[in-house]
Parts: sequence; C-alpha cells; structure tokens
Amino acid sequence: MKLLLRGASAYSPMDGLDGETVDVLLDRGRIAEVGPRLSADGAKELDLSGLVLMPGLIDAHVHLRQPGREDEETIATGTAAAVAGGFTSVLCMPNTEPALDNQGTVSYVVEVARREGNCRVFPVGAISVGRRGERLAEMGELVSCGCVAVTDDGNPVEDSALMRSAMEYSGAFGIPVVSHCEDMHLSAGGTMREGYYSTALGLSGIPDVAETAMALRDIVLADYTGARLHICHVSTARTVDIIREAKARGVPLTSETAPHYLVLTDADVVGYDPNTRVNPPLGTDKDRAALRYAVADGTIDIIATDHAPHASTEKEVEYDQAATGMIGLETSVGLVLSELVAGGTLSLGRMAELMSAGPARTFGLDGLGRIRQGAKADLTAIDQQRTWTVEPARMRSKSRNTPFAGRRLQGAVVLTIVNGRAAHDPLGMLG
Repeated sequence: MKLLLRGASAYSPMDGLDGETVDVLLDRGRIAEVGPRLSADGAKELDLSGLVLMPGLIDAHVHLRQPGREDEETIATGTAAAVAGGFTSVLCMPNTEPALDNQGTVSYVVEVARREGNCRVFPVGAISVGRRGERLAEMGELVSCGCVAVTDDGNPVEDSALMRSAMEYSGAFGIPVVSHCEDMHLSAGGTMREGYYSTALGLSGIPDVAETAMALRDIVLADYTGARLHICHVSTARTVDIIREAKARGVPLTSETAPHYLVLTDADVVGYDPNTRVNPPLGTDKDRAALRYAVADGTIDIIATDHAPHASTEKEVEYDQAATGMIGLETSVGLVLSELVAGGTLSLGRMAELMSAGPARTFGLDGLGRIRQGAKADLTAIDQQRTWTVEPARMRSKSRNTPFAGRRLQGAVVLTIVNGRAAHDPLGMLG
C-alpha cells in the first residue's frame, strides 16, 4: 500500500531538512518521493499538519535481556516499548545469558527479532568470550551474522592488550568498538557518585575519575591503532573534556549519553529510590551542565537510552543492594523534548541528529536516519504540544524500573512507521 504523509515539518540533518513543510510518499518499504504538494494515485493520505516528522529514531544502547532473562524483558516486549517510544531501530547489547559472543547465539537473536520484533534489531557482539575479558570472541563470525559493533558493555575490558587487539581486529571488519569505561578498582563497592550527597546519604561513592581514567586509556589506544572507538553512557564533565580534546586532534571517536544523565543528578538519589541507581551513577549539577553543552555543540554524538529492565525483586530492595539501570525507551522522547528542546538546549534538528542520523552514521546503518528518496520507510511523527504523564503500569516494557513515574511531560510520539507500516499508532491515525 502506498502511503502519502502530508504537511509535516520535517527534520532530517543529512538531507538538509530543518523544519520545511513537505509531503513524503512511502511505497513498498521505501521513501518513494519527498517534496511539496505531492500527488500519488491510489495512495492512502494522512494529514500530519502541525506535527514534527523525523527519520525513524534509532536507540544505540538497549538491553533486551533475551536469551536468559525473559522475566525482565523479551525481544517482543522490548521492541514494543521501542516503537511506543518512537524508535524504529535498536542496537541490543550482548550481556545476555549466554552472552552474544558466538554465531549461534547472535543468529538466535536475529531470528527471534525477525519473527517477533516490532522494529529493526541490530545485535552488538561481545568483545571477549563470555564478556570475561580474557580471550577475544570471533569477531569475523559475529559480523557475518549481523553484529554492527562489539562491546563487553556492563563490564569494562580491563586488559589493555586485549582491548588493543579488539581495536586492531575491528578495523579489519569496519565496525566500531564500544567501550564501557569504568576502572573497577576505583568504582569497587560504590553505589552512587562520590560527593556531597553520597556523604549526606551515607552511601559509598564512585569518583568521576573511575569513568574518565578508562575513557582516557581507550582514547589513547584508538589514537594508536586508528580504530573507531565509541564511548557509551558518558556521565561526567571530565570525560566530556577529554572527548572534546581528542576529537579536535582527529581521533576517530564518537560517544553517547543517556536522557537520565541530562535530566537527573545525584541530588535525585535523596529518598533512596532504587530506580535512580544506574551505572555509571548519576552525576553532579556540573556534570549535567557539561553534558547538556556537549550534546548541543556536537562533542557527544548520540542520545541513547541504555534501557535496562530489571525485575521488581532486583529493584525493590535497599539502595546499595539494587541492580543498576532503569528503563528508558518509552520516556526518552518526552524527556528530551520537555527538558532540552523546550528549554532551548537543543533544536529539533539537533535532536534528530542525536537520536537518528548520528546513530545511523556511527554504526553504518545504510538507508536509515534519512528522509530522502530511496531511504527505508522508517519515520517518527511527534506532537510537541501533547502532554502526558509517565505511568509505569501502562508501559509496554516487561519491567517498571523508572524514576520518572508521575512526571508530566510535554511532547509525545503519535506515529511510528517501520518499513512503511504503522508499528505504533495510538491515536488511530491510519484507521
């Protein structure tokens, strides 16, 4: 079926669209035409006047938990949450049980996603066997079955020689190495960011240099090997500073941060809500300010959710016993619009870059992140004026671990199109 989307304000940085009113014709899973006042015989027409249209959003950091922890999330429920949040593609992390460190496990994820997924799923393979940091996984095998990057996310690669080898091999296969930057000796035993609030609350602290020290090592290795390095979940001002300096020197480096680091601080741990326990921990006001500046000026390339579902038994415990992580797929767009776009930190064009074009470019996702003829028909329509309240019980994710319950947000996804078809249509716009 042909579908003609009329009158939206389109934002697509790679295509020079920055709020222009255009029509977009979709046909057989592709964008057939983009322009003003299009006509198409036999097409179903949908009026998107007053709405924002972006290339389908891409979440570069998601934990789908399958295989192994289907009690927390599955590929089906995680991708249902993704499309509800406006994401047409997700990159799934390898810290499953077993890890995505071999062709069989990765192929399983690819096949389940093909059958049960609501959006595109791109697996990220493990750097090391079992994510134990002892022996490299077979990178060529992982790439051959669909992995777009490698990481031991959840664990840092502490062995510098192993990380060097991973970077050298990654260059041969044309993929980035994604680094979880954490010096485990510095972070050991910590539960939140070290500082005033950790002292006041009587919780053990993690110094910001636990992240920055490892980030600096990996940047030096990337500079030495020429490998493409991607630093995930940046949370500190110090790390921002060294990324900015390295990029200025031409190091092949990209990075991401998450909405919770742009919105919350260590002050939000007051009250001991275990849903505020994340890794790396929430930073200070200074960290948040630096991160906001970094996403605005291009130092940080991507906003990714680090969607980390956990069962209630792992979260409804004492703060220092709680699992780290929060869900984020269904709140990301609302938080970014309410806190960053409405506040003037980001333009809508920059939001589209950080949440669609940037991930597509970083991970080589051909045909995605664009609104142009021939691109894949993945699109996200947003109503900036629509207000809503975060209600965990109504979320599509299997888990409920969000600190944003009850928060009023302005800006909502009203249509998510994957491969030319409506994957999320809460207002029944397509009937």
